[in-house]
Amino acid sequence: MEVLLLLLVCSAGYVIAYNTYGRFLAKKIFKLKQDAKVPSVEFKDGIDYVPSRRGIIFGHHYTSIAGTGPIVGPAIGVIWGWLPALLWVTLGCIFMGAVHDFGTLVISLRNEGKSISEVAAKYINRRVRFILFIIVFLTLLIVIAVFGMVIAVIFAQFPTSLIPVWFQIPIAMMLGYAIYKKGANLFFATAIAVITMYLSIWLGSLTSFQMPSIGPIPPTGVWTIILLAYGWIASTLPVTMLLQPRDYINAWQLFVAMTLLFVGVIFAAFSGSLQMAAPAINTNVPADAPSLWPFLFVIIACGAVSGFHSLVASGTSPKQIAKEPDALMIGYGSMLLEGLLAVLVLICVGAGIGIAYTAADGSILTGQMAWLSHYRSFSGAEGLGANLSAFVTGAANLIGTMKIPTVIAATVMGVFVASFAGTTLDTAVRIQRYVIGEIAFDLKIKSLTNRWTATTLAVLTAAGLAFATGADGRGALKLWPMFGIANQLLAALALLLVTIYLKTKGGLKYILAGIPALIMLAVTISALIIKEKDYIRNFGDNWLLASVAAALFVLAAWMTIETILVFFTAKQRANSD
Repeated sequence: MEVLLLLLVCSAGYVIAYNTYGRFLAKKIFKLKQDAKVPSVEFKDGIDYVPSRRGIIFGHHYTSIAGTGPIVGPAIGVIWGWLPALLWVTLGCIFMGAVHDFGTLVISLRNEGKSISEVAAKYINRRVRFILFIIVFLTLLIVIAVFGMVIAVIFAQFPTSLIPVWFQIPIAMMLGYAIYKKGANLFFATAIAVITMYLSIWLGSLTSFQMPSIGPIPPTGVWTIILLAYGWIASTLPVTMLLQPRDYINAWQLFVAMTLLFVGVIFAAFSGSLQMAAPAINTNVPADAPSLWPFLFVIIACGAVSGFHSLVASGTSPKQIAKEPDALMIGYGSMLLEGLLAVLVLICVGAGIGIAYTAADGSILTGQMAWLSHYRSFSGAEGLGANLSAFVTGAANLIGTMKIPTVIAATVMGVFVASFAGTTLDTAVRIQRYVIGEIAFDLKIKSLTNRWTATTLAVLTAAGLAFATGADGRGALKLWPMFGIANQLLAALALLLVTIYLKTKGGLKYILAGIPALIMLAVTISALIIKEKDYIRNFGDNWLLASVAAALFVLAAWMTIETILVFFTAKQRANSD
């Protein structure tokens, strides 16, 4: 029952936070206005700038920021115990992550829907714009290059998810056509789309497909090529044709999955089969695990605070929001919902896994022995397959208490994970296209300002990184160890931008973003220093990572100094936007 109580307290906390702190930020700090001009109306083009209903954009924004992050991070971070992870995904989410997402969304809304690197030129200076551009481009490059391989791994691990994931594309396109071209009733169109999607999940549970090698290219390489090609197409199509409706129906998949997990926790709690198998604070952390500080706060990003969210909040979403007040639900609310998902994941990997776990020797373990078997080493638990397996096993166990067959439960969760990874990929390609187009416009490189050439560059650079080490498409893994730090560094720098923006509004409003910015700077700089020392010790094998870490450190220090100088000279511009 204590697990159920934990879930109820966290859920209530997020609801209270939205209706108190969130509304305070909207009304008193950012002062959202019903009649304010928004980019979707001012620059409406039917391709990227499209005023849309709040519920639809909420679904698009949420699935874009989430991806596999709120699953992977908590599934690794629980190795230090469930309590530190839980505190981070509740308090960090409410006071840091949601402020970060909401703040960057509002700033972009009030600056023509431009990216944070472009907005930085206005509120800080042009040098900072290029610093942020480098970090943003690198972050998106790694995401695009690695997620093709990630989805390939998910398809291999959950082959029953393949048909439902790809079937979502025609479902989404038909939904978009019905709503925007035929004026169909949103409720009935959504119901038909979601029912059809779950019928495809049932069909997927009856089938299994493994991608074969094609010539010298192994399955992961084949999938990477296919998914990058899909990303190019999705990025160049009008947003209402595929990207937005697909994310929207995936949001409903999330609602169903979270409901199943929530009800599963209730059933398991009342049946007496649910207890925390993970320790509250793990005093016997595996020897190969890094220190809790600062790495818990780097590993658990989505669900607490994540720099990638600022790219979505200043990328696709502000170009579709129809009214400024919608930003509260979309920016602040979606982050809280992601925090709740992270809590459910912690319960799956901290308690659900203890219901039944199949060990390497085929024996069935329960309780603490089940958890210890999976988390006996950090390197084993850190792998993508391992942490996804922990989540799906725990989730299937919880759902199984409702007498739902394990194969159906595992398929639902597998499709859920694969779908969210897919939304991250196509959104990342589109945002990279925006970023390239903006910097090309500033540098007067006209050939890269249209969506086809900018998208092509985004995809080709990612493909170059993905296949840099061979035909398996795993080249981006060379830089993946730096992604977490780069992502959290981006969050810190985005919070610095929000701080400067609020400083121009007068008063002490900036503290609400400034304190989180300082905390995230402390986390990322500490992590950078520790990792740089490790890389230098084995420089021959890690020269690339050492170079990237050093470059990030210099860029972070440069932007921080520039921002501090601007902070103390910034004048109030209350009516500037």
